[in-house]
Amino acid sequence: MRPPAHALAPLLPALIAGSLLAGCGKTSVVVIHSGSLNPVAPVAPAGAAGQITKNTTRLGGTTQIADAAAIASAVHPGLVASQRPAAALLINSAELPLALAAAVLAGPPLHAPILYGTGAEVPAETETALSAMRPTGTGVPEGAQLLEAGGAATPRGYRARSLPGSSEEEVAEQIAKLLEGLRGHAPAALLIVNVEAAPAFALPAAGLAAAFSAPILFARREAIPPATRAYLAQLKSAPTLYLIGPRSVLGEGLAHKLSRYGHVRRIAGETPAEEAIAVARFSEGSFGFGVQEPGHGLIFVNAQRPLDAPAAAALSASGDFGPILLLEGQSALPAPLSGYLEDIRGAYSAQVPPVRSLYNHGWIIGGADSISVAVQDEIDALLEITERQSATPSPAYVP
Repeated sequence: MRPPAHALAPLLPALIAGSLLAGCGKTSVVVIHSGSLNPVAPVAPAGAAGQITKNTTRLGGTTQIADAAAIASAVHPGLVASQRPAAALLINSAELPLALAAAVLAGPPLHAPILYGTGAEVPAETETALSAMRPTGTGVPEGAQLLEAGGAATPRGYRARSLPGSSEEEVAEQIAKLLEGLRGHAPAALLIVNVEAAPAFALPAAGLAAAFSAPILFARREAIPPATRAYLAQLKSAPTLYLIGPRSVLGEGLAHKLSRYGHVRRIAGETPAEEAIAVARFSEGSFGFGVQEPGHGLIFVNAQRPLDAPAAAALSASGDFGPILLLEGQSALPAPLSGYLEDIRGAYSAQVPPVRSLYNHGWIIGGADSISVAVQDEIDALLEITERQSATPSPAYVP
């Protein structure tokens, strides 16, 4: 339906992007937008483009299925051979735990983006993204182009393989074993989450898993499920087990039980937003984002749209490799998140000019009903570099 004249101004960035792509001889794109305010990423063979401010880029649509398709199309445009993924993950959109477990495969060596479907059909956005990316199947067991979980319907014309397991814990175990086979060795780090009690605390693990090849395994507050225990018991060397969540989510009794299988470390915040900040700040040796200064990519997800986090894991493991940061609603930045962005804001000075400074960039996931346009503008302002007495230059800069 044609938008009214008063709605055209906010649509201009995406319309211009579509016109430019069409002018280059690419397939023209249809802008998927949320309401009358906010254009978001179209999904088409020409790629993905969305509402852009000077420090942020929005990817997504009115549903989490559209969000995943837009992210996948941005990470794997598919226009040249090097931009085609080996495989894509097709997860039933009713199965958040399976999507979280699959997030590790969005990182190396597979770099398989997550797409969502249902048991009854393949959504149009998902099918469009797949046809643009054209997964190759190279290096994937059985040459699979699609790895399916949760009973998601698969489209015709692709070699599909279902990830085995009758429970979320068993599927997570099989994904960890698949990653072992692809990498040729057992993981040095494993992430332990509890999606049953408080799933929002588990969401930042998706980006961490993808960026650092750390499989996600499931636990209860004080218990280790049989499939998780079985996987840990068969490991020949002791990994580091990172508990993603506070003691109210993953208790000390669980930590004690896990200690027989490896070194246990906790990354904790008291709220989901604070948990995400803790994950973003954390580093131990070569593991962890360790984002405590400017010069990074950051991914903003509304915890009330939890499937956006596993889908965004592909951004955590490519491009500017950003951690996932959580909002707890559509219309406000949590105070701890505002404070964190201020802490890592870039700066320039008389000695370090703006063009030699370090910058942050934000990916805004979802339409305006997920993260409002006003909040996007607020994030943009907090990512803008400022003038200060002193500043950190980019590493190559020698005044």
